[in-house]
Amino acid sequence: MNNNPLLVRYGIIGCGMMGQEHLRNIALLPGALVTKIFEPDDFMAQGSSALAPGAQRAVSLEEVVTSPEVDCLLIASPNFCHADQLRAIAALRPLPVLLEKPACTQLSDVRELAALGASYPAPIWVAMEYRYMPPVTRLTEEVHSAETLGPLTMLSIREHRFPFLVKVGDWNRFNRYTGGTLVEKCCHFFDLMRHVVRSEPVRVYASAGVDHNHLDERYPDGTPDILDNAYVIVDFAGGQRAVLELCMFAEGSRYQEEISVVGPRGKVECFVPGPGRFWPEHLGPAPVPKVIISPRSPKGPRELDVPVDPVALAAGDHNGSTLYQHQRFNAVVRGQGKVEVGLDDGLAAVLMGLAAQESARTGQAISLVEGEFSLKGLPSKH
Repeated sequence: MNNNPLLVRYGIIGCGMMGQEHLRNIALLPGALVTKIFEPDDFMAQGSSALAPGAQRAVSLEEVVTSPEVDCLLIASPNFCHADQLRAIAALRPLPVLLEKPACTQLSDVRELAALGASYPAPIWVAMEYRYMPPVTRLTEEVHSAETLGPLTMLSIREHRFPFLVKVGDWNRFNRYTGGTLVEKCCHFFDLMRHVVRSEPVRVYASAGVDHNHLDERYPDGTPDILDNAYVIVDFAGGQRAVLELCMFAEGSRYQEEISVVGPRGKVECFVPGPGRFWPEHLGPAPVPKVIISPRSPKGPRELDVPVDPVALAAGDHNGSTLYQHQRFNAVVRGQGKVEVGLDDGLAAVLMGLAAQESARTGQAISLVEGEFSLKGLPSKH
């Protein structure tokens, strides 16, 4: 029983690389305490204990969920575990949940989780950190104000980055565990498209390949089959269109993400560097995030630095966004905020990613308004 309304006690399900980033950020929140951690891997559990020395290691998910010392849950386990774990939590004790993306990895889980979410009596927040990167937030505010651009017409997201990192058991090397690169890595961007455009997608077309990464690796499951580059075009119900350009062998880039939005009156762009720990020391300080606002008339681009709080920046690999997301989720648990990225948002992003994977496989455009990839039945905010 929690007798201190100012204290939020967290139970963690899965505490590998991303789970430990969450631990570092929870530690920055006033009145937040991690009490239970379920992490089967001994090495990762040791690392988690160093970051949350007061937390007890649990032997099962059930032990965490049913503990009277837990007020909310964070799921940061491998992708393919999320759906079953969310179902187990709903049956055991439906606490507030911060669920790492993707919400699930299989088409068969989407409708079932949508039904679960509709009846779940506590908040479920899907962790879409990219929304909360300061330069992305600044760009989104500029777009939604429509002052410089007018109505949005075109959105372009480019991510040129490093290959997939090594995870426990190398689960992220195979589509059967990740849902595919366009789900595992890119559901963030499909969520961002819906968030920025404020319309629902109706069609996806993707061209993608496995051309350079991990092809020399061998596992009991065989050679990795995850995509390492792609173009994805998305048409929206309001007539807007968006494109994603992904390259996972371009870590030599100055900026990892470049986002451009164009309307009839102008353009706004943002530039986001990758994780600071990967920036070479011999090149000096890491790049500062930027937003550039370019009206058509009168011409005159304005370049704005959008620095990130060094404490937030040092706590993870996502440009400070993990902390800002946690602040909002923590407020929800305390009854002082509302869910901004619900399970419906997470499932819509998964459907877009799965449709893009299918388009890349078949060479055909995939409808998001009819057929098995339809978003119909998921609550729409647009």
